[in-house]
Amino acid sequence: MDILAQVLDRVRLGGTLLFHFELGHPWNLELPARPYALFHYLSRGSATLALAQGEEIRMTEGDFVVITRGEPHVFYSDRRAEPLRITDIDRASSRFGVIRHGSRVKPLSTMICGNFTVSRPMFGSVMELLPPVLLLKPAADGGWLEAILRRMVSESALERPGQRVALSRLTEVLFVEVLRSWISSLAPGQGGWLGAISDPHIGPALKLIHENPERPWTLSDLGRRVGLGRSAFSARFTRLVGQSMQRYVIERRMSEAAFLLETSDESIARIASRVGYETAAAFSKLFHRHHGESPGRYRAARSADGGRAQLDGSDVQLSEEGVRLHGRIPPSAI
Repeated sequence: MDILAQVLDRVRLGGTLLFHFELGHPWNLELPARPYALFHYLSRGSATLALAQGEEIRMTEGDFVVITRGEPHVFYSDRRAEPLRITDIDRASSRFGVIRHGSRVKPLSTMICGNFTVSRPMFGSVMELLPPVLLLKPAADGGWLEAILRRMVSESALERPGQRVALSRLTEVLFVEVLRSWISSLAPGQGGWLGAISDPHIGPALKLIHENPERPWTLSDLGRRVGLGRSAFSARFTRLVGQSMQRYVIERRMSEAAFLLETSDESIARIASRVGYETAAAFSKLFHRHHGESPGRYRAARSADGGRAQLDGSDVQLSEEGVRLHGRIPPSAI
């Protein structure tokens, strides 16, 4: 089993491109807090990214950054320049999806912005492991990033059947590649279970837990299967994953149960059995403690939300004030 593939396959992961900025020095952009992750690709020039807590990151051409918690942030070439607030942009400024800001004096910068959206709780265990700001620098194999974004830009430029689905799938591929790049950069003990996947002992243990969450796993049993003694396995698991094996098994079971409640018509008693609990009562008590509501209420609420529409690239709402930006991004954006 590919654990990462299983997790991402079970969430409603989507997203799209939002803006293409053309920026002439001096310029200053303010982006509001959003309930999803935002990504920015600096395709040309340089910029400084400033976060609400005061952290600043210098970005150069080819850098890709993800604001994983959607917190408010600012990009600028000169902090003293009058800021352009995204919520202040009127519809006329979004011709063809391109927003021009600043002067026409070089150096010019161009930036592609978009979002990652999700609607299943299993993804939280992935997103919460990522740092608030994830910065990827151009690498030897960095051609994949520009290739995916170029395809997304060209897809956004034309009205064709299935466009929203195509953009969502491309965004999913983009996110997987971002995760791969981040995971490959981690040192031992970083990244929680995402980082521990590649460990020769803990990786196979995680695979066993994901394949059979219903089994009454013990430290001795798992340790023996991956070639470690009980104490050594327990210490290594906790150090690399960031929580005890017992706690991880419970969270894995609760995630599996949530997925089954959303996607199947099986009874609560049957789901309880499938995730390792002999009685529905014991399962329901733990599920309520973990998710904040009973399995029945959880299923009913998710069924009611099932038809909620996702964002698409032709009509993007960026704020509660109702500001909407219409238009298409030209294929030459990158």
